[in-house]
Amino acid sequence: MISRGERVANYVILSVFAAFALFPIVTILSAALGPADSGGTSGLGNFTAAWQIGHFGTYLRSSLAVSSFVVVVSVVLSIMSGYAFGTMRFRGQSVLFYLFMLGIMMPSEAIAVPLYFDLRSLGLIDTFWSVALPQVALSVAFGTFWMRAYFRASSRAIVEAARIDGASTWRILWQVLVPPARPAVVTLTVLVFMWTWNEFLIPLIMVTSESLRTAPLGLAFFQGQYTSGFTLLAAGSVIVATPVVIFYLFLQRHFVRGLLQGAVRE
Repeated sequence: MISRGERVANYVILSVFAAFALFPIVTILSAALGPADSGGTSGLGNFTAAWQIGHFGTYLRSSLAVSSFVVVVSVVLSIMSGYAFGTMRFRGQSVLFYLFMLGIMMPSEAIAVPLYFDLRSLGLIDTFWSVALPQVALSVAFGTFWMRAYFRASSRAIVEAARIDGASTWRILWQVLVPPARPAVVTLTVLVFMWTWNEFLIPLIMVTSESLRTAPLGLAFFQGQYTSGFTLLAAGSVIVATPVVIFYLFLQRHFVRGLLQGAVRE
C-alpha cells in the first residue's frame, strides 16, 4: 500500500519532469504565435508567412511520401523476417540474425559516405530511392528484432493447431499470428514513422533538388536562406512537427499497449 507521502512525492517528481518536457514546447509555441521579428504579422499569420516563404508544402509532401513508403515496406519485411527468426529453425540462423543486428548497432553517420558512393554508382543519387531505401534498411534491422521478440513469445499451441488444420506457413503468419500482434505492429509503425520523418543526414547527403527535400532538411534551409528571425523559424518548426504529433496522438493507445504487452516480451 502506497502511503500518502509517497504518492505526493511521486506526483511532485512527475510534475517536475513534465515541466522540463513541456517547457521547450511552450516556448516554441509562444514564439510562433507572438509578433514577428520584422513586424507586420502575428499569431496564425506567422504560420501562413512561414508556409509561403519556406515552401513547406513541397517539403511536407516529400516527407509524407518517403515516410509512407518506408513504413509500409519496413513493417511488412519486419513482420516476415521476425516470423522467420522467431518461429523457424534453419542453418545459419544465429549468424544471419546478428548480421541484422549490425543495422541497429551501426549509426547512419558511419555508413553515409560509402552509401553515397554506392548509390551514385547505381545512378540513384538525387532521387526518391536514395532517401527511402537506406531508411528501409535501417528500419528493417530494428523491426526484425522487435517482431522476433513478439513471435518468440506467441502461443505455440495456436501455431500447432493451425498446422494440424492444414494451414500453410503464409496463412499462419497473416491470419493467425499477425492479428493478435496488432499492438506490436502499431508500435513499430509509430517508431519507424517518427524516425523516418525526423531523419536529417541521409536526405542532406543524398538529394540536392528542392522538390526532394524532406521537412527537417527544408527547415534547415529555411533558417539559413529565407529568415534569420526566431518567430518564423519557430512557426516553421511547429509546421514540421505537427504531422508527427498528430500521428502519435491518433495511435497513442495502441502504441503504449505495444510497449507494455507486445514485443517487449522475450
